[in-house]
Amino acid sequence: MCTLEQRGRVFVLTLTGDDEHRLSHALIASIRSSVASVAAAAASAGPGTALVTVGEGRFFSNGLDNIWAGTSRERLQGLVDALSPLAADLFALPMPTIAAITGHAAAGGFLLALCHDYRIMRGDRGVLYMSEVDIGLPLPPYFVSVLRSKITAANALRDVTLRGRKLKAAEAKEMGIVDAVCPGPAETAAEAIKLAEQLAARKWDGNVYASIRMSIFPEACRSIGIVEESDEEKRKHFASRL
Repeated sequence: MCTLEQRGRVFVLTLTGDDEHRLSHALIASIRSSVASVAAAAASAGPGTALVTVGEGRFFSNGLDNIWAGTSRERLQGLVDALSPLAADLFALPMPTIAAITGHAAAGGFLLALCHDYRIMRGDRGVLYMSEVDIGLPLPPYFVSVLRSKITAANALRDVTLRGRKLKAAEAKEMGIVDAVCPGPAETAAEAIKLAEQLAARKWDGNVYASIRMSIFPEACRSIGIVEESDEEKRKHFASRL
């Protein structure tokens, strides 16, 4: 389902195979296990690591496994609930994170990409698509919070959520949703790894990095169950680093 490889100071998490990488319970658990392994390895390695997530084939991820869920609201809600802790894992991960969007990223797959700090997207094919308005499903509250936090232009957020606009890479870059566009999947993955190497080379304190990330996205973090530090805790944390 996914593999984890360490290349120097960079961890590469690959969603394997040429399927749609639909986020089933098994795939979500596999990704979470890999992210936990990254966090543990980084703690041993010391400052200066980064994570790249990439998908093989035509899809980065085509969202939650609604084929398995079918018409069962209980099954679909279970998948929605299972994805939230993975989002929390990424928001709390003590290192920079980059999504190499090498194919379509729809609904929960789009959300997965947004949970990374940076997004590099292939330009020759693939779209970003929040499909809920088209398929008649309300957006889960934490989806909304993450979308609001990561898509800051009002018109872009409107088009993504209320229009169901399918964004090609160039459009997504113009809207500020992706950071760079590359010709194809190999170039996209290579550019993501290059960026990860550059960021890892800065040798930032991972706990400080994660703390700053969580502090600038408080709404998203609250929505996925990350408990925000009180002002007093923040003051003590800051003082301890002086």
